[in-house]
Amino acid sequence: MKRNRMAYIKKNWALYLFLAPALLSVFIFNYIPMYGVLIAFQNFSVTKGIWGSDWVGLAHFTSFLTSPNFLQIFLNTIKLSSYELLIGFPVPVILALMLHQIRRSGIKKNIQLVIYAPYFISTVVIAGMLFLFLSPAGPINGLLGLFMNKPVSFMSEPDYFRTIFITSGIWQGAGFASIVYVAALSNSDPQLHDAATIDGASLLQRIWHIDLQVLKPVMAVLFILAIGGIMGVGFEKAYLLQTDRNLPASEIIDTYVYKRGLLAGDWSFGAAVGLFNTVIGLVLLATANQVVKKLKGETLY
Repeated sequence: MKRNRMAYIKKNWALYLFLAPALLSVFIFNYIPMYGVLIAFQNFSVTKGIWGSDWVGLAHFTSFLTSPNFLQIFLNTIKLSSYELLIGFPVPVILALMLHQIRRSGIKKNIQLVIYAPYFISTVVIAGMLFLFLSPAGPINGLLGLFMNKPVSFMSEPDYFRTIFITSGIWQGAGFASIVYVAALSNSDPQLHDAATIDGASLLQRIWHIDLQVLKPVMAVLFILAIGGIMGVGFEKAYLLQTDRNLPASEIIDTYVYKRGLLAGDWSFGAAVGLFNTVIGLVLLATANQVVKKLKGETLY
């Protein structure tokens, strides 16, 4: 086996030569900096450096896990990402299936342009739009004023934060995420649809038994990746939408790390919390990969 592999590499050395710069770049910028996680086990001092700082072992991890707000921050992260995955994951699939049914290329391109556009809007601009439209004097409250006596403080109430965060995220990213599924559906054999139509299959039956079967492998891989990133909710948007009043629902691990690690200058504690977050994400990724492998036979490795 090893001889065959070495023979293949020797035969295709030119391809590996082209691959070398990318591998070198990943090694330099992704793997070498990993030694920085050592500060999670130290009382890091800038003057002493990584190798001169005092070691404290798991003290920062223990401090985070036993802190009064740990459960709230952890649950906020899990809830936001889980709801976003459960609600948002099927939307790009549905959009792709709908686009696949449009036969006129001109209309299809115009629709794709409209649904892809929000993805290219900056997160800062999205947050500003949400504050503008959902403010007490904004257009949404203007419409609600026809039925209610006082405006609703959408951006200040914790109960509305998750709904605003998830729905705005779906609006912004679902269209662009559907590109992968649209590309996969291009491999769908039109003759199967023609044969199914002749046999009397309805549109929904053709989608279920033909189109979705084509999308299954892609959906499995993307679902595994989404599970792996479930602890990474999206720092920028969560931080930009935070207010003092909605903090009980908007404070997640990423924003907590930013405040404690960078703003407060507690580098070691922030690194420990970030490492904890990464390890949880890695465990979820490996678990989801094995579950999907047993159920559907699709896997990342």
